[in-house]
Amino acid sequence: MSKYKIIMTGGGTAGHVTPNLALVPALKELDFEIKYIGSKDGMEKDIIKKEGIPYYGISSGKLRRYFDIKNFTDPFKVAKGVAQALRILGKEKPDIIFSKGGFVTVPVVIAASIKKIPVIAHESDMTPGLANKLASPFCDKLCVTFRESLKHVKNNKGILTGSPIRREILKGSKILGKEACGFKDDKDIILAMGGSLGAKVINDGIRENLQELLKDNNIIHICGKGNLDKNLEGINGYKQFEYVREELPNLMQAADYIISRAGANSIFEFLALRKPTLLIPLSRNQSRGDQILNANSFKKEGFALAVEEEELAQTGLVKNVLMLKNSKQNLIDSMNKSNMNDGVKEIIRVITSTIESKRK
Repeated sequence: MSKYKIIMTGGGTAGHVTPNLALVPALKELDFEIKYIGSKDGMEKDIIKKEGIPYYGISSGKLRRYFDIKNFTDPFKVAKGVAQALRILGKEKPDIIFSKGGFVTVPVVIAASIKKIPVIAHESDMTPGLANKLASPFCDKLCVTFRESLKHVKNNKGILTGSPIRREILKGSKILGKEACGFKDDKDIILAMGGSLGAKVINDGIRENLQELLKDNNIIHICGKGNLDKNLEGINGYKQFEYVREELPNLMQAADYIISRAGANSIFEFLALRKPTLLIPLSRNQSRGDQILNANSFKKEGFALAVEEEELAQTGLVKNVLMLKNSKQNLIDSMNKSNMNDGVKEIIRVITSTIESKRK
């Protein structure tokens, strides 16, 4: 029989799932029984099931900051999700809930509060997302990635832990990464990625400047589901993928440079790998501006270059790539001096200490 039982929750994007997965090996080493609650049809379902973790799907509304007719019906979905979560928690009787954000977590956290089950949440970005804002009154502790985030967390619930880094990310092989792409020369390798759903500005920038970029570089392009361009298949030095999981550590290790959005989970992995990176955060038109804050923080620390979409449209991708190459050593030197560590150990400490304090 396991020492503890934990139910993890989080969904909507890979950014709300991968930090959970980063904790799984350490939890198993401490003899935790792990189960997961996600949305019925969310992308997290397949990811979690591939890990062999029992999965419960519940109803969940989408949290929107804009007017939509569904805003009037989604509260009923959330209420249904709370009822479903209550049944699951009543059956499983977990010692603790770990919530990573995303709309599916709200009914789970509310149900846990009703059941008097402790909840630890984690916020990756500089400012709490809408799900964590709604859930935080029901949480015991909210772990944060950035020191600046603590001022946004009320009632002394905030704990600075950093971002959990997946162990496998640190164990990639440059040789296997190059083999997966069919690269046989010694050109610099640029890895361009836009998150699990892709990023149009990055995809368009790479493809519109592909001929120029390929003169001195090989390109690994993770373009997001449904965004492959069949007309570019077979071009020497260019390899595109929709979404990568198993091969990602090898591709990241093979990369000399990275072009990416500025989601907190990803940028802390780039920092851990000491990869010079050009960050192109989601614009304020598409988001609440959290990625811009993340990118500016890393730029200020000297860990990455950052360019907003509007500026990129004026300066062009090629010019920014040249600036990245010229800044390579300075960026690596700054990253080597960083004291931002992997957050797994600290988050596990918060989880276990919360369980023990509740048992006393």
